[in-house]
Order: sequence, then structure tokens, then C-alpha cells
Amino acid sequence: MTGTLINIITVLVGTAMGMLLGNRLPARIRETVLDGLGLSTIAYAILSLVDGMSQQANVPAKFIVVLLAVLTGGIVGEWINIDAALSRFGGWLERKFARSDEAAGAARFVRGYVAASLVFCVGPMTILGSISDGLRGDFALLSIKSTLDGFAALAFAASLGIGVGFSVITILLFQGGISLGAGLLQNVFSGPADPVLAVLSAIGALLIIGIGLSLLEIKRVRVANFLPALLAGPLGVLVLRALGVAGF
Repeated sequence: MTGTLINIITVLVGTAMGMLLGNRLPARIRETVLDGLGLSTIAYAILSLVDGMSQQANVPAKFIVVLLAVLTGGIVGEWINIDAALSRFGGWLERKFARSDEAAGAARFVRGYVAASLVFCVGPMTILGSISDGLRGDFALLSIKSTLDGFAALAFAASLGIGVGFSVITILLFQGGISLGAGLLQNVFSGPADPVLAVLSAIGALLIIGIGLSLLEIKRVRVANFLPALLAGPLGVLVLRALGVAGF
């Protein structure tokens, strides 16, 4: 859990600095900062996608698994409506702690909370770093992620406000939960190039691209509703591995 605690601290510090900076920036500069963050988010996702698949065999088959996982996960997520639940939780936090009197302010709080929660918790560094921290007490990868998240929190908070800081609740529950449950996963991954992790990274990258599109206001993607894909993808790989399919 050490890495998760470091991550929480950096996000809170980044949020505080972003809040101080954001109040001194004109609206057009805050908008440009958010656009820059959206572009950087998409670029990071593409790099993660390429890196995750570069060492893999039978890549077309793995992308079929990714596609089916995203479609299946999206259907399940829409049925459960995770996005709405996360937005309602963000709204509850806003009413409980932020006390915004304006509808626009409340929407900004929820948007900051939801976007930051997804960016900080979806991706290969979150999964692999949390497992390493939980299994071996090695929080080096989460320390790198924490630094990146701190700067991202600064940029987010400068444009979207204090809701970004409340994403530490999601980080604690999701990332900390993976670290605590890492012992159950030690037999799933055979190493950094394991097909399970590769598929997981590819799905995470696609979800991060969805976040980037939302930040750029190109398309409002309900990314949270695709979160079940992060479970469906690895399960698909394990099934194909049990069937002896090449590359899995």
C-alpha cells in the first residue's frame, strides 16, 4: 500500500497547486491547458498500446480479444450504468464537501472527479505497479506513476477545480484494493510481457483515449461504463490459454 499512499499525496499536492494556479489564469488559458492535457492523454495511450503489444505473438488474435472485451464490457457497464453511479457519487461528494451553489460549478466538480479518477486508475502502470507493491513491496513503478499523476492533477485542477482532489478516494479503493489482493493474482501473470497484461494494457489504452476525446470535447465517451472490459479481457486470455491457442 506504500505506493498507493504516495500516489494519494502527490495527487493532493498537485490539486492544491492547481487550485492556486487556476484562480490566477484567464479562462482561455485554462481551456488551453485542458486541451493540452487531452492531447497528451491520447498520445500516452497510443504509446502504451504500441509498447504493450510490441513483444507479443499473434497480435491480431489478441486484438480480437480486446475488441470483444470492450464490446462485452461496454454492454455490461451500460446495463449497470457505472458512469451514472460514479457521477452520482461525485455529485454527493460535491454536495457534502464543496457546497457549490451554482449548477455549472457542480457539473465542473463532478467532471473533475470522474475524469481524474479514470485517468489515475485506468492504465498498465496502475495494474502492474499495484501488483508489484502488493506482492514484493516494490513501489518503484507506482512512484513514477505518482509523479506523473501529481503533474496531471495540477493541470486538471487548474481547469476543473477541487473535484480532482477527491479522486484520491477512487485511487485508494481501486489501486489499494489491487495491492491488497495481489497475492491472489501472483499465479496469473508470468512476467511483464504476459499476454494477460498486454491485453489489459491495450484495453486500458483504449479507455484512456476515450478520456482524451472527452477532455477535448470531441465526443463525450462514457468511459466508466467500459470498466468491466478490464475484467473480461484477462478472462478471455485465460480461457484461450487453457484451450492451448498459440500466443496465449
